[in-house]
Amino acid sequence: MSQLDRAELAQQGALRADGLRAAGVELVALTFVDNSGIARVKAVPVDRLWSAAAWGVGASNSFDFFLATDDITDGEYSRGPVGDLRLHPDLDALVPLAAQPGWAWAPARRYDQEGEPHPQDARALAATATARLASLGYNVRTAFEIEWVVTAADAPDDPRSATAGPAYGFARLSAQADYLRALVSTLSAQGVAVEQIHPEYAAGQFELSVSPDDPVRAADVAVLTRETIRMVSDRHRLRASFTPKFEPGGVGNGGHVHLSLWDGDRNLCAGGDGRFGLTPTAEAFGAGIFSRLPALLAIGAPSVVSYLRLQPHHWAGVFSVWGLENREAPLRLVQGPAGQRDRAANFEVKCFDLTANPYLVVAALLFAGLAGLDVKESLPGPVDVDPGTLPSATRLPTSLADAVAAFEADAALTSAFGAELATTLMDVRRGEISRLGSLPPDELCALMRYLH
Repeated sequence: MSQLDRAELAQQGALRADGLRAAGVELVALTFVDNSGIARVKAVPVDRLWSAAAWGVGASNSFDFFLATDDITDGEYSRGPVGDLRLHPDLDALVPLAAQPGWAWAPARRYDQEGEPHPQDARALAATATARLASLGYNVRTAFEIEWVVTAADAPDDPRSATAGPAYGFARLSAQADYLRALVSTLSAQGVAVEQIHPEYAAGQFELSVSPDDPVRAADVAVLTRETIRMVSDRHRLRASFTPKFEPGGVGNGGHVHLSLWDGDRNLCAGGDGRFGLTPTAEAFGAGIFSRLPALLAIGAPSVVSYLRLQPHHWAGVFSVWGLENREAPLRLVQGPAGQRDRAANFEVKCFDLTANPYLVVAALLFAGLAGLDVKESLPGPVDVDPGTLPSATRLPTSLADAVAAFEADAALTSAFGAELATTLMDVRRGEISRLGSLPPDELCALMRYLH
């Protein structure tokens, strides 16, 4: 009970409910993202928000062992059907859904029935990583890029069914201008600051970028943005797919992550004496991420289908290199234009995709950066060509099994995640390998196309 002031939470929930009712909201969706990257949900009438805030909403422990296919795997910490957790909405993050009239949304934290945080709560882990960095005097500004493919609702297997314009072409944008305008307007009404939106390379593909925020808020925004895209697409008789590989021969959807390290109001990724203006602190932070990319793939590219996307010469970042503005590097330093680098400079992680739990992603990246800071790691020499043309270039893991092995061998990450979560995550990964690992690529793509 020490973690929760139930009387205060009930009062706050009742106050928020008054405002929601005035705005026409009748129901509140409470989401958490499971270990396979799926946003799971429970909903309450607005009149019960006070109770959900104070006492939570029941949810089985077994969600920790769900695969994206809804199969339930087993693992060392599984209790099967036994036990219960409580979902508590974060009232500070609650927002009415402009795309779903009468509804509001809030991300939830999971607690046990004694009011203690659940050790497998991903959002809590992201908050812990953020707080650990703050204890050193630093903060990170984070943003996810969202890529997706739209199809006509009645032709969900054809990425050319909704728009056939060329890659990055105005024709593709024009064909879905009303849809894209409605999407940006809806996100804005929900407090999401969209920085740009454009057609991408693959057939039927678009990309949306949002403003950076603190890591937990950035992960919340990633969840809200994806679900909003899904809702607005449906209203325009479209279907949205966030899969890393829509079809075996196509270019996949990424889930790139941008992050910059700050000391108060100073961006440590710019204005330093190191390469490309990096400060020693930012280099050590980036080096901690870089050296752990093989292990981080088990968090940021956590599905069997992820490794169909991770191919050379596809700008997916599959070699163990980093570089300035190198889109074939998994860790890319983005400087931004001269005159704005003190605000814009950041690291981009390009090898991740949207089958990942965004809370686990930001936690893993922060813990990796913290490990780099602890030992003052250094980056190797940057690469300024396509690493696929270099005979000496080393590939990152080419399968989920290899990424799992790398994660389990990384003491910094497994320790930071804690034994229960670190073990269960890899149990879930092995469950997916067992369930999906032997499928032919076309069957795998078809099965995974609309799960995330």
